[in-house]
Amino acid sequence: MRVVVALGGNALLKRGQTLSAAAQRENVQAAARALAPVASKHQLVISHGNGPQVGLLALQSAAYGGADAYPLDVLGAETEGMIGYMIEQELGNLVPFEVPFATILTMVEVDPGDPAFKNPTKPIGPLYSEEVARRLAVQKGWTVRPDTGGWRRVVPSPVPRRIFEIRPVRWLLERGTIVICAGGGGIPTMYEPGTRRLTGAEVVIDKDRASALLAAELEADVLVLATDADAVYLDWGRPSARAIAQMTTAELEGHAFAEGSMGPKVEAAREFVLRTGKRSAIGALEDIARLVEGEAGTQIVPAR
Repeated sequence: MRVVVALGGNALLKRGQTLSAAAQRENVQAAARALAPVASKHQLVISHGNGPQVGLLALQSAAYGGADAYPLDVLGAETEGMIGYMIEQELGNLVPFEVPFATILTMVEVDPGDPAFKNPTKPIGPLYSEEVARRLAVQKGWTVRPDTGGWRRVVPSPVPRRIFEIRPVRWLLERGTIVICAGGGGIPTMYEPGTRRLTGAEVVIDKDRASALLAAELEADVLVLATDADAVYLDWGRPSARAIAQMTTAELEGHAFAEGSMGPKVEAAREFVLRTGKRSAIGALEDIARLVEGEAGTQIVPAR
C-alpha cells in the first residue's frame, strides 16, 4: 500500500516539554520506532507538524537586533530541513541500509483572499502565562489566545490549494524512496494578485489539511494522523467520554470536535475519505503500524 503518515507537532515535541534539540531527537526516535514496521511493508510518505519548532525559530529571529525577523515562510523551510534531517537519520538507523530517503522542501499555495488572513487561529511557539503573552502581543504585534495550560501566539491558517512538488514526490516513491515532505503544512506561498509572481505568505498552513491534500494527490491507500491521543473521543473531558473505533464520513457530520485540537484532524481525515473513497485513521504515535492495518485508533471510512 501507499501510506501517508502525518506526525503531529505534539507527537514530536510534547506539550510543556523543553524546546531543545535533545528532546526533539528523543521524540523522533520514538516516531522512528513506530514507523519502521510500516516502512518495511509499504510505500511510505511522512509529513509532520512544526508549531513548537517554528515558534522557537521565530523567537530566536526576533531576539536578534541586527536585522528584521525572518518571515514565517522562511522559518517553515528551516523546520522542514531540521525535522526531515532528524527523521531521515533516526529512521535510517532502523531500516536496511540500502533504503533511500529524501526530504523535500515543499511549497504549498494559499489564496491571498482566504478569510483566514483576517482570523488568526493556528497556535505556534511555546506556552506563556497570560501576563507574558499579553506583553509580547503588545511588543511584537502578535495575536495571542488561551491554549491548554497557558497562552500561545496564533497566526492565520488558510486552506492549502496546491502542492508544487507533488511530481518529484511521485517520482521518488516509484523508485522505492521514503519521502518526508509537506512538513508543517508546507512552505506557505501565494501569487501576488494579478500576477504569476510567487511569494511567501506570513501564515502557517494546517499540517493535517495539507497532509490530506498530499495523500489525495498521491492516490494513497490510507492517511494516518498520528497524535498524542489514542483515538477520537466523543464527549471529551466528561465522565461520558468514549473512544470512537470506526465512523463513516456521514456519521461524523453529527458531531463537533475541539477547533484547536482534534477538530482539524477529524475534518482533514474526512476530506481525504470523501475525495478518494479510501480510509483514514487517527490515533497514537506508538500505534502507527496498527493504525495502518485498521486495528487501532479511530478509523474513518466512506459512508455506506
